[in-house]
Amino acid sequence: MDAVRVSALRERLTGTGWLEAVGGFAGSLRRSVERRGAGELLLVGTAAYEPWHLAAHLEDEAAWSAVPRLAPTLLRHRPPAAAPAHLAHDLRRLTEARRGATVLVVAPGAAGAPLLERVRDARRHGATVLALDGATPVAESRGDLAGLAHERLAVGTAAEEPFDLAQHLVSAAAGQPVGRRSALGRLAELAGRLTSAPSLSRW
Repeated sequence: MDAVRVSALRERLTGTGWLEAVGGFAGSLRRSVERRGAGELLLVGTAAYEPWHLAAHLEDEAAWSAVPRLAPTLLRHRPPAAAPAHLAHDLRRLTEARRGATVLVVAPGAAGAPLLERVRDARRHGATVLALDGATPVAESRGDLAGLAHERLAVGTAAEEPFDLAQHLVSAAAGQPVGRRSALGRLAELAGRLTSAPSLSRW
């Protein structure tokens, strides 16, 4: 993102409610991993989409913000046998998730029945489920991801913005303590960090 795109982005988002939606969702994520008794953050995508970039950004934010539980465990549908240890976790971890765990599901498309079944298990056992998906807010059904999530950010509410940008903003906002600055001021700062900060990540 360069300065021209950042400026254009600020103008397009002003008055849309999107910044407030991102801030609210990111705040829920941060509170979930900081609450008393909080466990690990499990990050999972769909069979067709692995959220590598979000994993990297959250790990960076965990280091920058001194909130270590923002660093996620990435769960994969089919990790190769030779994958390093931190990239070898599969969906069985969802079934094992218990109270205190936070499950963040990133699904630009359909989540698929096998993933939904395991997310349902995690919720049944007390995990907090958050969803970042590519649908619109009206795409609600008790049987799909929207119905399983305790809180959801539907990227369809800002259809012009790419799905990756939503992940950038959520991860950066999750690293920010709640303050009195305006939503536009926070976006300007976060966008500046996205363009200039070096990555600390191992991903």
